[in-house]
Amino acid sequence: MSDNASPLNDDTVDSAAHRPGRQPLLTGCPWHDVNEMLQAAGLRPTRQRMALGWLLFGKGARHLTAEMLYEEATLAKVPVSLATVYNTLNQLTDAGLLRQVSVDGTKTYFDTNVTAHHHFYLENNHELVDIPDPHLVLQKMPEVPEGYEIARVDMVVRLRKKG
Repeated sequence: MSDNASPLNDDTVDSAAHRPGRQPLLTGCPWHDVNEMLQAAGLRPTRQRMALGWLLFGKGARHLTAEMLYEEATLAKVPVSLATVYNTLNQLTDAGLLRQVSVDGTKTYFDTNVTAHHHFYLENNHELVDIPDPHLVLQKMPEVPEGYEIARVDMVVRLRKKG
């Protein structure tokens, strides 16, 4: 795919921003914000990282699997492989821009909200949702083996519809 055919290139963003009275073609996280975010995290802003970052961070706090992001990228005509999506999500997680949340050890979600919080997992529709109570606490933490410290506590409360 050529640069001109891609819906996510700098020319598209610039031309959309300079058309008086018209809405920009792109919605979501501004291209330059993704660029700054990647560079601040020590990641090179490659075309694929930029495009995936724009899709990830342009819609507020979200919980996505690699497959969900790959599907969004495909619909947005971003030419990436599923392996590239996985690699990028892991790089963004390692850089502190995403938070990885595992459900059942079989499904991994990537959360754009990296603050300390917990989740509901809606079993019926396989959806991860933030628990809105910021004061939710565990009463007692387990003893940690010598030489280790708790890095983070992830609580996932599984919900299913009654009946």
